[in-house]
Amino acid sequence: MGYPKDLLASRSIIEHGKYALIAPEGLVNNVVPGFENCIISILGSPKLGASFVDYVVTMQKGGRNSEGFGGQSDVETFVYVIEGAIKASADDQDFTLEESGYLYCPPGTKMYLENLGDTDSKLFLYKQKYRPLEGKKPWVVSNHANKIAYQIYDGMHNVNLKDLLPTDIDFDMNFHILSFDPAASHPFIETHVQEHGAYLLSGEGMYNLDNKWVPVKKGDYIFMGPYVHQAAYAIGRENLTYVYSKDCNRDVEL
Repeated sequence: MGYPKDLLASRSIIEHGKYALIAPEGLVNNVVPGFENCIISILGSPKLGASFVDYVVTMQKGGRNSEGFGGQSDVETFVYVIEGAIKASADDQDFTLEESGYLYCPPGTKMYLENLGDTDSKLFLYKQKYRPLEGKKPWVVSNHANKIAYQIYDGMHNVNLKDLLPTDIDFDMNFHILSFDPAASHPFIETHVQEHGAYLLSGEGMYNLDNKWVPVKKGDYIFMGPYVHQAAYAIGRENLTYVYSKDCNRDVEL
């Protein structure tokens, strides 16, 4: 990066346990064993207050994770391709994932990732502990989001949603893509027990985080903790679109 060209400042906001906005220009690189020729930044994590870990990964030429990711008996993983193309493998299956491609691996299944071609690929990577349910077991899922039709969100034709994983109760979480046309918004400010980790794929907007309106744009990462007020308005000329995780299908443990 070299010498600063202006006063040191940041759009990022960190409220531990509540919410965070992490702008891409403030990210630092982390060393994660097993990842080769990769630039990795850890985003959401238990140190922030999340029950999961989110990463943004740039796989350079020859980039891969030769030792696999996840695979523990109680850990599930997910990867979404923001840019580029990768080969993803799990349970002796290979998947070619281009932009909007994704792969979910259940507990006990390692995920292997390898960059394809000479250009960089950018990934949104996730892991969390699976909450088992008697008689239920999730399975490997892979697809491309651009092959899934949008659903109208809560009766509003200018807000659209995609479910990336099955809604079966075997799964204790899902990934969604939510897209707001310019000037669209949530129908109300949400307050709920679920938490989110969201990566903004396009557009600009204003996001309500704990009743504070914060400007956001493509490339930003948002963590939203349980019961934090949350809602968005899209602004500008491009849809505000983001991919995000959501815990679901389980009761609260005492």
